[in-house]
Amino acid sequence: MFVVTGATGNVGRALVRMLAEARLPVTAVARHITQADVPPEVRAVAADLAEPAGLGAAFEGGKALFLLVAGEDPQGILDAAKTAGIRKVVLLSTQGVGTRPEAYRHPAQFEAAVQHSGLDWTVLRSGGMATNAFAWAESIRAGREAAAPFGDVGLPFVDPADVAAVAAAALRPGAHLGATYTLTGPAATTPRERAAAIATALGEPVRFTEQTRAEARELMSRFMPPPVVEGTLAILGTPTEDEQRVSPDVERVLGRAPGSFAAWAERNATAFR
Repeated sequence: MFVVTGATGNVGRALVRMLAEARLPVTAVARHITQADVPPEVRAVAADLAEPAGLGAAFEGGKALFLLVAGEDPQGILDAAKTAGIRKVVLLSTQGVGTRPEAYRHPAQFEAAVQHSGLDWTVLRSGGMATNAFAWAESIRAGREAAAPFGDVGLPFVDPADVAAVAAAALRPGAHLGATYTLTGPAATTPRERAAAIATALGEPVRFTEQTRAEARELMSRFMPPPVVEGTLAILGTPTEDEQRVSPDVERVLGRAPGSFAAWAERNATAFR
C-alpha cells in the first residue's frame, strides 16, 4: 500500500492518479479529502499532518509514504508511520534547503528527521513549480494580465507531473534508497516568457506587468512566513548558479527529459480562459 499525503495538491493529485493507473493500492490523505476527490479504487482518508496522533488510520496498511513538509513535528509523523508498518519515506522538500538553508530551516528539519528515521528514504528537492503560474489565473481570466517581480530573471521551473512521476519511481521497494534529487524543468524561463507561453496556449495576448520587490513582498507576506518570503524573493531576483542550473535528475530517474513550461501551459490552458 502506498500512502500519499497532500493528495489533493498539484503533486499529490498527479501521484495518486499515476499509482492508481498502475493498479497499485493507494491511500490518499489530505485534511479535507473525500472519496469523491479520488479514483474509485483509491482509499481516501481525511487527516492532518499537523496532528500526528491522528494519523494512525491514514497510515494503516501502508508500506511506503509520500510525505509533504507540513506541520511542526516531523518526528511525530515518522513515529506514526513506523508504528503503522511503513518502511519507506519519499519526502517532497525544496531546492532552497541546499542553496539557502538559512531561509528554509523548516524543510531542512524534515529532511534531517527522515534521514535519521531508520526508514528507507528518498528526498526530492523541487525547484519552482510551473503551477505557481496559477496565481495569475484570475487576472488572466479577467483582463488578460499577469504581474510578477523580476520579469527577465530565468529559472528552470518544473512540471509537478514530473515531480509526481519521480516520486512514483522512488516509492517502489528498493528504489533510489538514500538519494537526494533536485528536480527542475528542461530550461530556464522568465516570468515574461511564462506569461507569453500562456498567451500562446490561449491564442490571445496576455499583458505582462513587472512588480516591484516591495509589491511582491506585500503579496507574498499574506500567505508565507517572513523568512520564506525573503528566501523566495532572493531566489526569484538574484538566483545562484545552482538555482538557475538545469538538473539532470528528472531525466536520470525517468529516462526522458522533463516537460517544458510551454507544454504545461498548453495542458492547463483552461485554467486561464
